[in-house]
Formats: sequence, structure tokens, C-alpha cells
Amino acid sequence: MALFFTLTATLVTISLQQEQPLLLNSAEQDSVYQVLSSINSATNWRTLFPDDLCSYPPHGVVCDYFTDPTTKNVTVHVTELSFGYVSDFTPNPSCSPNSTFSPLLFTSFKHLRKLFFYQCFTQTQAFVPVIPTTFGSSLEELVFINNPAFVGPLSGITGNFTSLRRLVLSGNGIHGAIPNAIGDLANIEEITLSRNKLSGKVSVNLSKLKKLKILDLSGNGFHGNVPSSVGNLTHLLKLDLSSNGFSGKIPESLSNLQALDFLDLSFNRFGNFGVPLFLAAMPRLKEVHLSGNLLGGEIPEIWGNLGGILGIGFSNMGLVGEIPASMGLHLRNLCYLGLDNNKLNGKVPEEFGFLEFVNEINLENNNLSGKLPFSANFTAKVGEKLRLKGNPELCVDEKLSHRESVGELKKCSKPDIPNPVLFIGVSHSGLLSSSSSFLVSLLFWGLWILLA
Repeated sequence: MALFFTLTATLVTISLQQEQPLLLNSAEQDSVYQVLSSINSATNWRTLFPDDLCSYPPHGVVCDYFTDPTTKNVTVHVTELSFGYVSDFTPNPSCSPNSTFSPLLFTSFKHLRKLFFYQCFTQTQAFVPVIPTTFGSSLEELVFINNPAFVGPLSGITGNFTSLRRLVLSGNGIHGAIPNAIGDLANIEEITLSRNKLSGKVSVNLSKLKKLKILDLSGNGFHGNVPSSVGNLTHLLKLDLSSNGFSGKIPESLSNLQALDFLDLSFNRFGNFGVPLFLAAMPRLKEVHLSGNLLGGEIPEIWGNLGGILGIGFSNMGLVGEIPASMGLHLRNLCYLGLDNNKLNGKVPEEFGFLEFVNEINLENNNLSGKLPFSANFTAKVGEKLRLKGNPELCVDEKLSHRESVGELKKCSKPDIPNPVLFIGVSHSGLLSSSSSFLVSLLFWGLWILLA
């Protein structure tokens, strides 16, 4: 009987231990409180969230369980920290204007997988910290968006991130060149470094980044040639190098990017080499933007296999010649077409009027001429986003002249129609029919009798 009670008590104890939730250790919990205070000291986080921060956390704090492979002991640790209110759907802890960057982030959370800051460092400068080499082996996502006061070199951020999948540093004060260490992030799937103050040549070898799907370096001060190694990123879906100072020729190696659906090289300084013909060999393209590069030449006939394209930005490129009718024939899914501020001439292809999904066409400031071939229904559908001004020889049918989108165009002049005259002679078939001759004779004798 005593043995029965002993066994029962032991089982109850084990059962209670299993039902009790694992708690975050006190040191890690205290570090979370300190980090929360660094981004918003006006909130008393310890009072607001007094209980275990893994059981009852604020939004943006996520924990997970870990089992020691040797002892089989299970512990709980913080794996995600997200700061900065994004929306009601992601109400992360709000940041104050004087937020500071706590060094505890890179020392106290060895199991951290995601670190996210949105509009936290906006006024008081926060410097990029030196990341210890012991940190980062588990980090998968590092995201800083719209933190203009977060300043420092990019080289300070790229630590021992062997598991990193997403590196998103957009709209910050990051400066300097891209360090070679970026090329060693073998598991990286996204590199977005847009809208920073980065500069210099992009000399890093990208060939090792076999899993990369998004590369966005837009809105910086990079210059020189685009490295040909970009063409080795065969899983790339998005390539955005816009608004930099890249020059030379757009590398032919980009034709290897057969999975690419978004290409934006606009507003750089690429040379007068024409629209790249290799675009014809990239059938999965959905958008291509080359505006602001004086590539020159005519728009090539490359559209036969590009029927999936939704948007084309070819503005201010020094393009000459006529607009190929094949664009309207093959690009049946086109939604946006920008050909403005070029030197294009000739007529607007009537095939454009049959583009079912188009909602914006910009042909402003060219040398287009002739009658606009669009129907009333088409001009009504596109509305004010049908932009045509700056083409003095382009005219519109009088029936359409009242529409706002084409109101600045002149009316097409009516063709001269000669007054009808009595014609007696050989008909189109060779001779007048007998009935026609009789009527002419009758008319002649009637006039003679009246005048006699």
C-alpha cells in the first residue's frame, strides 16, 4: 500500500511538472525589458507586462522551445524581436523619437532568428554597433526599414550570419561600400539595401549566392559597371539597380536570369548601346524599366515571346524611329506603357487601342503625328492617364476632342470633298448603261425646250 501511494505521488508530481509552462530565464527576461525601454522609455514595460514574457508577451516578442541534444532538457528562448508600429495588423511596440539601439540585442539573445525595426531611429542618431563574432549563427532575418538616424558602415552589420535568409536595410543612414562578406552569405534569399547612402563600385563577387531571389540596390550612389557575376544569380526574381550612377553597357550576362520577372535599371548612366536585345530571351518578365538612360536607337522588335509583360518604362531614353506595332500585337497583358520624352515619330499604332488591361499610356513629348487611332470607349477607360501632349502633329477626331485626356490635341482637318458635277462619258465599266444615256438625253432635251 505504501508503495502504491509513493508511485501515485511521483506520477502526480511528473504530471504537474509537464503541465506547468516553461518560463524564460530571468536574465533573458530582464534583457527584453531593457531593450523595450531603449526604444520607448516612456512606457513602463515591467508594469505593463509583469508576467513571463514568453507566456504573455507584447506583440513583436516571440519565443520558441529548444531541446538540448545531450541532456534532453527543454528550455525556452526569445527568437523574434520586432519594434515599430506598422499597422493594426502588426502592432509592434511603438518607438519614441529618441529611441536608442541597445547592445544587448547582440549579446543576450543567442537564439534570435529575426530582428526587425520600423521607423524607430528617426531623430536621435543611433550608430551601427560592432557585432560580436559569437552572435548571429541562428539569425535568419535582419530588417531595418525607414530609420534615417541609424547610421554607420554596412561592414559593421554583416557579422557571422551563416543562416541569414533576408537582409533588408531600406531607408536608413547606412553608408560606405558593400563589403566582400556579403558574397559569403550562402543561404541568403533577399538583399535589399535601397535608399541608403551607399557608394563606390560593386566589386563583390555574387557568384556564391545561389539562393538569392531579390537583389535591390536602388536609391544609392553606386557607380561603375554592373558586375557580370549578377548573371550567375539564376534564381533571381527581382533585380532593382535604379537611381544610382551605374555606367557602361548593360551586361549581356543578365540574359541568364531566366526566372526574372522584375527588372529595373532606370535612372543610371548606361551608355548609348540601344535597348538590350537579350530581353527577348527573358520570357518570364513582368516589368522592365530602363527610363532615364540615354540608350538611344530604335525600339527593337523583341516582343514576340514577352506576352506576360505588365509594365514597360522606356521614358527619356533618346529613342528614335517609329513605335513598333508588334508591341500592341504581342503585349496583350500590358497595363502600363511609358514612352514619353523621346524622339519617336510616325503614327500611334492602332493595335494599342485593343489592349484590354492597359490603364496608363504616356507618349508625351515626342514627334508623333497623324490621327489618334483610339475609340471613344478606349479613351474613356484610360482617362487622364492617356498622356499625349507635346506631339504637335498628333491630332484627334472631332468626336473625341471634348475628352479631357485628348483635349490638348488639335482636331484633325476634314478632307476636301469636291462638289458633284454632271459627268457624261465613259463609265467605270467602260460605257454608260442604256438607262443612264436615256436619262441624260431626257435632261438635255428638257433644258433645250425651256430655253427655246
